[in-house]
Amino acid sequence: MNQLLIDYIKNHKEEIFEKWVKAMETIGMERIKNIISEKVYINMSSDFVNLILSNAMQSSDTFMKEMEDFVERVVRLGWPLSYLTNGAQTIGKVVFEGFTGSERNVNQQETVERELVYEFDSWLTPIYNNIVDLYSTSWENTIMLQKVALQELSAPLIPVFDKITVMPLVGTIDTDRAKKIMENLLQGVVKHRSEVVLIDITGVPVVDTMVAHHMIQAAEAVRLVGAQCLLVGIRPEIAQTIVNLGINLNQIITKNSLKKGIEDALAMTNRKIVESELEEER
Repeated sequence: MNQLLIDYIKNHKEEIFEKWVKAMETIGMERIKNIISEKVYINMSSDFVNLILSNAMQSSDTFMKEMEDFVERVVRLGWPLSYLTNGAQTIGKVVFEGFTGSERNVNQQETVERELVYEFDSWLTPIYNNIVDLYSTSWENTIMLQKVALQELSAPLIPVFDKITVMPLVGTIDTDRAKKIMENLLQGVVKHRSEVVLIDITGVPVVDTMVAHHMIQAAEAVRLVGAQCLLVGIRPEIAQTIVNLGINLNQIITKNSLKKGIEDALAMTNRKIVESELEEER
């Protein structure tokens, strides 16, 4: 890179950063400050600007690793990709305008600007492309890990009484999640030695043909391992949808609430809920 440009960057790093912060505010990046403290924003921004400027001043074998680590921090904070892409472009703009406008370069400005177009393109374009690639990869990895974590937590089998377990379901059920539900259900039945399993779909917003099919499969699988399955949380709108779709749930015991389901489950295991004498006295 042009030695004069390198010298300019070395001698004006603080000035470049200050102008960069102001320029970022004019393009709307100050909204990030609404979700974090001013100190965190300034520290992160300083690291970002210094990282890119250091790449301009010397070729570093560790630059990609440092940039990868920084991008991962940005993704964890939930900052948008535009912070990085606009930030990189703004650094180039600030440095270009500062360097070409400095007094020592006025007499040779036309020659310098022609040379700098190529210099800046060679410097910033690879960084810009690397940022996009690193952000996309980090974001995809984050989403994948979150999805795995949610799947692990989204279908728990909870023992509520001896031989009785409940699986509360919340949210949309797709094919991948249905497989996880089936795995947790069968493993939990064996682990807890359940005789009755209640699948609570109170928190499932939509029950269509696919969801009903998965529930039927789950009930049949539970039966094959020696337990009975009750489907609870059948709301009026869900019942109407099931009827309109012509879905046959005759082979599954259904109840409109978890309370009624537990009462039936207790009866299936030769137990029932009774009021104590102390409760009757009150």
